[in-house]
Amino acid sequence: MNIHPHPIEISRRAALQKLSCGFGHLALLSLMQNKADAAPAVSPVSPLAAKKPHFAPKAKRVIFLHMRGAPSQYDTFDYHPELQKNPYWARLQQRGKSGLWVSDWLPQLARHADDLCVLKAMHTDTPIHANGTLMLHCGHPVLPRPSFGSWVLYGLGTENENAPGYIALNMPSSFGGTRNYGSAFLPSSYTGTAIGRAQQSVQPGDVRNLTNADIPPAQQQRQMEFVQKLNRRLLDTAPSPDIEGIIQSHETAFKMQMEFSGLMDFTKEPQHVRDAYGVDAKGTRPVVWGGKTSVDVFARQCLLARRFAEAGVRFIELNMEYWDTHKNHRRDTEALCWAVDQPIAALFDDLKQRGLWNDTLIVWGGEFGRTLGEKDTKDGTDHNPRGYTMFLAGGGVKGGIAHGQCALDDQGTVAAEGKVHVHDLHATLLHLLGLDHEKLTHRYAGRDFRLTDVAGKVVKEVLA
Repeated sequence: MNIHPHPIEISRRAALQKLSCGFGHLALLSLMQNKADAAPAVSPVSPLAAKKPHFAPKAKRVIFLHMRGAPSQYDTFDYHPELQKNPYWARLQQRGKSGLWVSDWLPQLARHADDLCVLKAMHTDTPIHANGTLMLHCGHPVLPRPSFGSWVLYGLGTENENAPGYIALNMPSSFGGTRNYGSAFLPSSYTGTAIGRAQQSVQPGDVRNLTNADIPPAQQQRQMEFVQKLNRRLLDTAPSPDIEGIIQSHETAFKMQMEFSGLMDFTKEPQHVRDAYGVDAKGTRPVVWGGKTSVDVFARQCLLARRFAEAGVRFIELNMEYWDTHKNHRRDTEALCWAVDQPIAALFDDLKQRGLWNDTLIVWGGEFGRTLGEKDTKDGTDHNPRGYTMFLAGGGVKGGIAHGQCALDDQGTVAAEGKVHVHDLHATLLHLLGLDHEKLTHRYAGRDFRLTDVAGKVVKEVLA
């Protein structure tokens, strides 16, 4: 048996990163800024402390409804009369006082037509899923960059010491995987906390290693106090921001252990609320690649999003898969609309009833759109980055409007008027949060980086 000749040393920071999936280290460095005796020689500033925006914001938080795989614009919000006779496409009707075009496959969301700000001339740089997803999340299709949620947390901090500032639900492992909620060269405290697995119903206990069934809370408290005494003793003899950060992480992670489990437990919601979202809905429908979808998968994410928004989580991403309809387009797209329609409409209703609507910015869409057909089948579509649709709603945007227009050619739609590039989208979202995308920078490797790279314009026409 080989025995290492020297004891292996591991720093407190490394231990915190490795233990409990790094949950405490990634999520929370926020309590000790108020404890002056912890580090008298070090400035006790937490990287996650709430920060002032560049100017007055219209929204405090973001809920990003990510439709992974690229939803069809023709079946949702982009009306073209010449397509309405095609049996493979949904029928669209004008809804609400605004007369906004909304699909018959989204009857519940159609009730909120006057709240939607539809961007009908989106375009991006790539037709490849992984690259398009990275572009949407990080502002670059290839190179490692911080995710949008990380930039938001970096710019604004968090409003809750007992929950992560950035939560990503049901994130897929493909299409860029962890990079889509990672912090890249930003400090790791701005990384998103991933909960749940792609296309599976989130459970109240899906945050692993958050609780310890073998050690009572009182004993855990005593253990933490002992460790913190050792940490503070070391800090007194060798003042260091790293040691201070560890002290912060330990205490905040303990508070999360006590409170975040309750925030995750949507079963405490009244039955009428759970029914409105479809949390307990039964039944599935087949979708592309032989999979199945059901209402409860997205419903649980939407209900948790409202709970997280109430708790002060700054950026919340929800994920719905399988929109990549190369074949069985009508069957699968209709099933996917069915799966997200009721939960999104219920989320809108809930945010309004709880006074969260006006300062919550909702973003819906995928990495690009669809073409008019697929070469191997009439009932199929291909990837279209040239012109597609997303929508915004809530904090700071005009409701009941369609911005931009796409033109049809033999392949599909092409952004023609009021074009919005992904960089423009990011610049606009940051603006609504009170952040100037040109000033939100981080110096790395001798260069000032930003989410929008060297591009991006705020789409002022959609601002309320």
